[in-house]
Amino acid sequence: MEVFLDGERVEVPAGSRLGDLLPGRDPQCSVAVIRPVLEEAAESQEVRFVTTAGDMVVEVADPDVVSRLFRPGLAERLRLHWQDRYAAAFGPFESGVRPAREPGRYERGDVILGCGGYDPTQSYLIFARMRHTADYGAQADGGVIGRVVTGRGLLDRIANGDRVIEVERIFRRADRSHAVITRDADFPLEEGMLVVSYVEAEVQGFGADGIDTRAARSVEHFLLSVQSGRFRIGRSSSTHVVDPHLVPTKVPAEFSGPRLEGTVTVRTAGKSSGAVYIYTQGVSASPAHTVVGRVVHGIELVRFAGDNDLLAIRAEPEQFDLVGFTLAEAEAAAARRGVALTADAAGGDRVVVGQTPATTLEVLADGAVKVATQPPDQVISVTLEEAAAPRSVTIFREVTGLKHHAVGKMPLVFRFEDVSLFKPKIGKGVGIIPENVPTGEVPAFTLAMTNDSRRGAGMVGVRSLPNAEFGPTSEPLTGTNIIGKVLDAEKLDTMREGTTVYVREVK
Repeated sequence: MEVFLDGERVEVPAGSRLGDLLPGRDPQCSVAVIRPVLEEAAESQEVRFVTTAGDMVVEVADPDVVSRLFRPGLAERLRLHWQDRYAAAFGPFESGVRPAREPGRYERGDVILGCGGYDPTQSYLIFARMRHTADYGAQADGGVIGRVVTGRGLLDRIANGDRVIEVERIFRRADRSHAVITRDADFPLEEGMLVVSYVEAEVQGFGADGIDTRAARSVEHFLLSVQSGRFRIGRSSSTHVVDPHLVPTKVPAEFSGPRLEGTVTVRTAGKSSGAVYIYTQGVSASPAHTVVGRVVHGIELVRFAGDNDLLAIRAEPEQFDLVGFTLAEAEAAAARRGVALTADAAGGDRVVVGQTPATTLEVLADGAVKVATQPPDQVISVTLEEAAAPRSVTIFREVTGLKHHAVGKMPLVFRFEDVSLFKPKIGKGVGIIPENVPTGEVPAFTLAMTNDSRRGAGMVGVRSLPNAEFGPTSEPLTGTNIIGKVLDAEKLDTMREGTTVYVREVK
């Protein structure tokens, strides 16, 4: 039988299960399984174009266009008539378009109804490949009748000789009775099912026509959020889903715009600052949201997913962050991305502790990056007890930079006998409540933070010897929050007071 996996037709044996179709799937991630809908029940705004190069799904803005334009026999007229770097046109066919004889502005993925020679009998469906301005013989509103929501990569693969084989409406947007969100590998597949296994987003400012770095910092936050390849829905609503796992984080408001379906934003103000939103229904722009991208594949999965669902997600481009790599690894990674790398020192085992430019879009736009490195004996490894001391660990990651990079840093301010003390900069008003307070002897190499019960709140320390009276920061045990363990504390013996100590979290 045939099913559609992420826009591609796939033949599977009868009786196949979801696990057979996706053997390498992360079992924690949900997928959308959408059953076929009877034609008479499918009052859909989504249309699938089956072409000789692959499949695309177009969301049509006006439901009337679906019934008026996409009639039986249309596919027979849709052959690639012309193409250039900006667009590809299929036709000709007859339509009721009234050409305005003026140019329109288009975005990648827009589907335009236009005509050749301003003659409606020579109409075309034009698929925009990149942002551009052109006169396609469209109506005064620009003639955009829809947008490609699945299979957008096909726009770059269409070639001479390609044609549309079939045009078909698919499931109703709001009809959840035909859609199932599941993680069950034994879920039975049926003929004609549509399976959507991941979400793909293209970031703001990145496209075939160049790189715009005006939203580089907010885009970097989004790329960090999805670095693991996962989007965890903390809350879903009728208009959007939210991943709040990096809340709170200060993110600059760089690009305001309407939040259309598929738009990805980051909240820049309020208690949820740093949360990432994906919209399933259009709403107006908000000064508290900055646009960081838009979904180019998998909006169906987002649309039907619910609270606590974990979605597989990809971002284009991938984050470019070399911090934490050895210099040899960084050089190889930069070469793969076509980026020229300059280091402050030689030595393949040196650890990258900083990069300039700091954001992915700026690096890719420049085509070059400079890295700061340290010898490996200047980087200590720690494990953190997030389950036992969630707030203290969160604060530690924030103030050291481990929240944003694989290597953080903190100043070594004092060393005496078996104690090493660090004083990371903690903002005013940050409360360090007592948690994971020891009740007996504290083992050697335990990493701890002084809580708000003592004047030295925020001090971080480690002891090389066990102690049953004082914690690693030399405070009484009641003033000590245990946050983890130092794995290679012997490195501290060579470090002097006033130096910066670099720290790597081992998970």
